[in-house]
Amino acid sequence: FDSLPPAHYKETMNTILVWMQQSETKLSMPQVAIADYEIMEQRLREFKALQSSLQEQQKGLKYLSTTVDDLSRKAPAEVSQSYRSEVEVVLGRWKKLSAQLAEHCQKLEERLTKLQRFQNDTKTLKKWMAEVDVFLKEEWPALGDSEALEKQLEQC
Repeated sequence: FDSLPPAHYKETMNTILVWMQQSETKLSMPQVAIADYEIMEQRLREFKALQSSLQEQQKGLKYLSTTVDDLSRKAPAEVSQSYRSEVEVVLGRWKKLSAQLAEHCQKLEERLTKLQRFQNDTKTLKKWMAEVDVFLKEEWPALGDSEALEKQLEQC
């Protein structure tokens, strides 16, 4: 029995594997170009929640590593190696998932910043275009009114 991990080990392993599968599925959703700021913010909140969940699952991952270390002192080499290999595969997936999640968050934050800047620039441009439109529709001064012509030239 010393060469077998506790029941909690298998439960924790299954929990982490299911969590990673769900998270990998969420991250593998195709990244589409979205021009709606609110949708992009919602997606970022989902990624941040996933990062928070990743931190919560970290305890289970540490437990698996510690249990395998303890097991390797007690169990025969081949049994110990099989559990160590299992945990190494999980750790590899974990690192990849963590890196992908951080990258997705960073890219989405950058895109949100760019979109916000673009929306601000667009508002400014539309305001300017409205002002120009009003100016162009104004009545032209009479040819003899040099003061009015000078003022309009300055506005142009």
